[in-house]
Order: sequence, then structure tokens, then C-alpha cells
Amino acid sequence: MSYNIAIDGPAGAGKSTIAKKIAKQLQFIYVDTGAMYRAMALFLIRKGIRPEETEKISATCEEADITIAYENGEQVVLLNGENVNGLIRTEEVGNMASASSVNGDVRKKLVKLQQELARKADVVMDGRDIGTCVLPDAQVKVYLTAGSAVRAQRRYQELMAKGEQCDLAKIEQDIIERDHRDMTREISPLRQAEDAVLIDSSEMGIDDVVDAVIRLCER
Repeated sequence: MSYNIAIDGPAGAGKSTIAKKIAKQLQFIYVDTGAMYRAMALFLIRKGIRPEETEKISATCEEADITIAYENGEQVVLLNGENVNGLIRTEEVGNMASASSVNGDVRKKLVKLQQELARKADVVMDGRDIGTCVLPDAQVKVYLTAGSAVRAQRRYQELMAKGEQCDLAKIEQDIIERDHRDMTREISPLRQAEDAVLIDSSEMGIDDVVDAVIRLCER
């Protein structure tokens, strides 16, 4: 039987960074759900569908088979068997992913594909509704959070390191608004699963959080 770790939490809590490190340490597959939505977007673009064509998106998304595998130690996103790693990070794909990810049929299809992947392999998955909707039977569930000021500060430092000018107050305001949207949305809102362990990383380093999650797995 496969072993699944679900990490949920608000924007900027460090979920992806933590999930990737845990996957590497335990030699699990890190399931980048965002990359799967981007692969679906690429599929829809190739079919000539525009972001506003909701019905066509619903009708066509069933034809896509998307999974994540490891080739030569690198995580690859496979769209109907083709490695699309180098094709899914464009602006056009990002815009289509943003438009199509709110479509209920796209969501249903991708959740099904993510669940199939988790049945066959040991995975770490992060998102907003992994422990509540996608992997309700995961052996370990974590709700990772941090204060909005801490999350804003981390994001600010990240952007400054890339040489981007930014406003700390504006970043925190955006984070607070995004939290509200994520927690009040109709489909799969962000909430802590009843059996998830709450980890507040406000005063913790990345490695401390990774160690805490691995200790939960060892239990």
C-alpha cells in the first residue's frame, strides 16, 4: 500500500519548499499539483480552446491524461505520455491555467488523476484541499501556516533577492485577501482537516518544519 503525506495551508506558508524537501529525504514523489493544472492548460491551448470557452473546456478536459514521474532523478510532468516540463511555464499557459482551474470539470478530472497517482506511489502533495478533498485517507496530514506578516516578509525577501521592487504592506494586504478568497470559495475551500496536525512555522526554519513532519511519519 502506498504512503501519502498531505500538506495544506495558506499562500506563502512554504508548503512547496517543505514538500519538496520531505519528498527528497523520504524518496517519495513530490506531486506538483500546479504543474498538473498547467499541463491541462497546455492541452486545451493545443486543442484551440480559448480561456472563456467554458463548455468546450469541460467537454475536452476528459481527453487529457496527466501524471508525474521521475526520469534520471528529475521530476517530469507527462501529458498523454509526452514530457512537457519545458512548455508549461509560459505566460499563455499560466493565463489558461488560471482560467481553467476554476472549472469544476477540470478540477474533478485532475483530482481523479492525482488520486490515481497517490494510489500507485508514495507521494507528498501540497495545496489548499489535499487533506480534506484530494487525499482524505492520507496517513499524515499537516496544516502549515504562519502569521500574515511573517509570510509577507518572506515573500518580500524573495522578490528583493530577484531584484524586483516591492511594497511590504501591499504584499501583506494581498496575502490577507488571498486567504479570505481561499477560505470562502465555494469549491474545496481552504480549511484544516480534522485529523491534520497544525504547524505554525512563524518561528521555525525550513529544516525544523521538515524534521517535524518526518517525525510525524515515523510515529
